[in-house]
Amino acid sequence: MTEKVLEKKVRKTLVVLLFLGWALGNLDRYLINYAVVYIGDDLALTATQTGLVLSSFFLGYALMQLPGGILADKFGAKRILLIAVIAWSIFTGLTAVAWTLGFMIIIRFLFGIGEGGFQPSASKIISSSFPENERSKVMSVMLSSGGIMAMLVPIISAALLVTIGWRAFFVIAGLLGIIIATLYSKYVPKDKEVEKSVQGTKVKGILGILFKMPLMWSLVVAYFAIYAVNWGLNSWMPKYLTDVRGLDLVSIGWLQMIPGAIQIIAMLVFGYLIDKLDLKVNKLIGAICALFLGGFLFLMFNAESIFLFITYQCIVTLFLTFVVLLLPTFVLKRIPSEYAGTAMGMANTGGQLAGFVTPTLIGFTVDTFDGSYDAAKWLLVVISIICVGAILSISQKSQAKKEVGHESVA
Repeated sequence: MTEKVLEKKVRKTLVVLLFLGWALGNLDRYLINYAVVYIGDDLALTATQTGLVLSSFFLGYALMQLPGGILADKFGAKRILLIAVIAWSIFTGLTAVAWTLGFMIIIRFLFGIGEGGFQPSASKIISSSFPENERSKVMSVMLSSGGIMAMLVPIISAALLVTIGWRAFFVIAGLLGIIIATLYSKYVPKDKEVEKSVQGTKVKGILGILFKMPLMWSLVVAYFAIYAVNWGLNSWMPKYLTDVRGLDLVSIGWLQMIPGAIQIIAMLVFGYLIDKLDLKVNKLIGAICALFLGGFLFLMFNAESIFLFITYQCIVTLFLTFVVLLLPTFVLKRIPSEYAGTAMGMANTGGQLAGFVTPTLIGFTVDTFDGSYDAAKWLLVVISIICVGAILSISQKSQAKKEVGHESVA
């Protein structure tokens, strides 16, 4: 198939819009990790219950990944992007009115359902609108918003959670989503313009094709493993630093700006490098990064001082960032654009299931071991090793695109 991409000016606008949308999604995800310190006090939550609140979003998000990708492939990415942003904005705002544990879990679950269509749709836009040699770079720009939020949210949270409170904060986040949705409605090209090269493509049967591809199952496992580490760290880092290291939220906020800044720089640099290097080389580098990730996680949790802890956390962030950015590259460069939404939804289901399982599992281990995080530490180290094997098993067959294209016509 001949690639058709949008004009350069339109592509630049798309990069900015995707960046802003993903930044907003990450604002809420990181915000809840700090707000839960106050939510837990207000609702008298145990560590296990706190983990359930953190995990409920990821259950909804994981369940919507595959349907979101299928809908984007079938009805167009712009429609699903708009629905995702509007839905998550509504439920972000409704978080402010949750007065019980059960209500909070339901709201966070529905928020996850709402946001679930965003990344598959965004990935489809990147795959169908940008040249292959730019896709990892564009993805890195979009995902770098996560690093920016990781850096800013601790400071924003420390300043606002103690002044306006967590309920008002979620109302503001919801209103920001309406602004983003308005921008998407006006400036994201219509689906027929974005998907000129794939009009008439049948989505029927693509799941069967993808399920038969070893590449996709390797990606599902790798996604699960790396995001188990990612969200295990992000969801429990504020509580860990408060409970074990004795820091207050203001101090945590300033300290977490350091790995946040590292992540932003690493994301942009790695996006450029991954586009320049062959995927076989990238796969080997990714496996090495996952291996070192496990080692430095062990060193981080056993650091004798806060200085060493943050130093090791920065190194962990580097290795983690490379793998997080590498995995979607296999979808963007090995799967035809007409199936990119469904393929990304399938792969990312593994990652978001990890987001559901890990926070609750860590909370359970902390309760089980009387407040000790030792079991959680070893859990994350072992998962990192599993990620090494998953990355090494990723198929490098150059005919992967051809096989999908051939089977879809058969």
